Amino acid sequence: MAKTFELETLKIRLNDAEFQLLDLHQRIQRALRVLILDGALDPGLKLPATRALAKSLGVARDTVENAYVQLHRDGFIVRRKGSGSYVSETVGTELRGATRRRMNPPGSRRNVLASPGPGLSRRGQMIFDSGGVSDQQVIKAFATGLPETRTFPTDVWERLQRQAMKDYRANVLLHGDPQGAEPLRKAIATYLNLERGAKCSPDQILVLSSTRQALFLCAQLLVDAGKPILLENPGYFGARKSFETAETKVVPINVDALGIRTDLLSTDRSGANCVYVTPSHQYPTGATLHLERRFELINWAAERGKWIIEDDYDSEFHYDGLPTACVQGLDKYQRTIYLGTFSKTLYPGLRMGYMVLPYELIKPFTFARSIMDGHTPQILQLTLARFMEDGHYNSHVRAMRKLYAGRRSIMLDAITKHLEGIVTALRPQGGLQIPCFLADGWSEEQTIRQAASAGVQLPGLSRLYAGAEKKQGWLLGYSSLTAHEIEAAMLRLANALTRK
Repeated sequence: MAKTFELETLKIRLNDAEFQLLDLHQRIQRALRVLILDGALDPGLKLPATRALAKSLGVARDTVENAYVQLHRDGFIVRRKGSGSYVSETVGTELRGATRRRMNPPGSRRNVLASPGPGLSRRGQMIFDSGGVSDQQVIKAFATGLPETRTFPTDVWERLQRQAMKDYRANVLLHGDPQGAEPLRKAIATYLNLERGAKCSPDQILVLSSTRQALFLCAQLLVDAGKPILLENPGYFGARKSFETAETKVVPINVDALGIRTDLLSTDRSGANCVYVTPSHQYPTGATLHLERRFELINWAAERGKWIIEDDYDSEFHYDGLPTACVQGLDKYQRTIYLGTFSKTLYPGLRMGYMVLPYELIKPFTFARSIMDGHTPQILQLTLARFMEDGHYNSHVRAMRKLYAGRRSIMLDAITKHLEGIVTALRPQGGLQIPCFLADGWSEEQTIRQAASAGVQLPGLSRLYAGAEKKQGWLLGYSSLTAHEIEAAMLRLANALTRK
């Protein structure tokens, strides 16, 4: 720490880019405050007189005086009549903290990985220990869950957004309905009833920011801490994280080629009152829940007073035959909570999803959502409503379905061509990724490292399994990659895995 005032240090701070838009007296005040907080100026250090500092900096005395006045008001300096201005002694504690911050600056690896200490709640510590969920922020082979975004009709979207802003004007700048804008809820209900075989009205729709938000609400409102919830095994990693960090006890229910094993539901004695399922396209195996099992699932929930959480995350993309109607549309007992998202059908940066709720859950979930974050931005909701009403949504989904079907075939051919003897790939009926199981003698962990060295991302399968029995393999995404990108990445992967 400096024991004397160093003018050159102040001049350097005055040139910081963050201060350049401020008035001159504010720049001086901010620069001195930073030097005090950083410990460059000791508590009790005498500052130059305003006249002397103004002369050294080439500014008017009033400019320095105004800076000193603000620092005095904020408590950073004390001014003693006839003696001068001094750095406040009360900032000593803050200075010690600033020293630690300089040694371990925000954003450093040590700061990110360090334990947060005893300040977190038990739930907070669980969330920290979980490591969160990482979303893919760039297009990269073979990341999962990324749709094709480079051909999205942004010109149409921008035009509709301008129209919505013009028509609704200042209303879109106000708080919105926590349940969602009525035009969008109507558009979603119409789409689901026609395309997914659902049976719902607009007042059953709750517009959210994402499927994860929906899962978090389910965990908070339907399952008490320490109580069980049933999840498919293997299953969606994000769902397991959401329920675990809400302090629920996750109970795995195995799946097979026909989807979740409803016979295991019938024999479950855990006391769980909810089951999370992906019946249209099981994540990650790609299995479609057989119709008989769908009715068994519905009857199980109705007879025992349970809730079915149906995640229909990418059912729009079904390539072999017609897609199966959603469970919600078959459930005449109102025991199914349906989750949908626009992150897969449109683009993930939209941050828009929704729930279809049984009537008795509409108000509890809407109230909870109002506490969580109020509402989804109105302008985006109204733009999306028009995108759907004008037929652009269905048109885009049809185009993407055709595109993804072609990319799935290219991906399967590339796996056969380049990875024979290394993995066995399943041919999913739909979806945006392909599950691949490693042959004996191959290590998932090692292949992931080898692929990373070649710039290829291999999402592992084993982490999606609960319990001791975990299958080794990968879940390869292909929907965001062109044919050339698939072939080039697969060749790099094969070379990396077979390199001696």
